[in-house]
Amino acid sequence: MNEVLALEGIEKGYMLGTPGAVLVLRGVSLTVARGEVVALVAPSGAGKSTLLHIAGLLDTPDAGRVALLGQDMAGLADARRTEARRRTLGFVYQFHHLLPEFTAAENIALPQLANGVPKPEAMARATTLLTRVGLADRLAHRPAELSGGEQQRVAFCRALANAPALMLADEPTGNLDPATSDQVFGVLMEVVRETGLSALIATHNMALAARMDRVVRLEQGCVV
Repeated sequence: MNEVLALEGIEKGYMLGTPGAVLVLRGVSLTVARGEVVALVAPSGAGKSTLLHIAGLLDTPDAGRVALLGQDMAGLADARRTEARRRTLGFVYQFHHLLPEFTAAENIALPQLANGVPKPEAMARATTLLTRVGLADRLAHRPAELSGGEQQRVAFCRALANAPALMLADEPTGNLDPATSDQVFGVLMEVVRETGLSALIATHNMALAARMDRVVRLEQGCVV
C-alpha cells in the first residue's frame, strides 16, 4: 500500500434537512502517497479546513471513506480514532497554539509524553528537532520570547514529535509576513524531504504551492 491517505467520495454538509442547508464538500476524492507533499489550494469557504478536519479524524463525513495507511477509519470507536490520530498524524495550523507556560522544548516533548515516551528521550528528540530547524539556542525560551517565525517552527517540530506518517497543515504560514513565510516554509520542506514524511498542506499562496509535488484545487466543495 503506497497511499498514506485516501479520501473517497467525501461529502459534508451543515444543517442538512433544513432550509438554508449548506453542502460544503461534494464527493471529494484525493490521495497522498508515501513521501508526497500535496498542496490543497482553495478560496475561502471552499471547504479546505473541513476536508483537513475529516482527513485528520477530527470530524466525520456524511458520506465517503477515509483510510490511513490502508485502514478504513469508518466505524472506529472514539478511543481507536484518538490513537490513530496521535500515532499517525501531525497537525500544523495558521496560529501556532503553543502552550505559553512551557518552553519550546517542553512543547515538543508533551505529545511524546502522551504517547508514553520517557521524559529524557522526549526532551532529547525535542532538542534534535529544534536544532534541525535552527532553534538550538531557543530550547528554554517560552513562546512569548520567540518571534512569529520561530513560534511556527516550534509548531512544526511539535507536529513531527511522534514521527507521524502524515502531516496536515492548514495555512501554516498564513500568519507570517512574506519574507518570514518563505523562510519558514523552506525549513519545513527541508525537514519533510529529509524524513520522507507525507504532507497535505492547505495554502492560498501559489508560490508555496508550486514548491510541492502536486497541487489539488478545491472549488465550491469539489476537486477541480
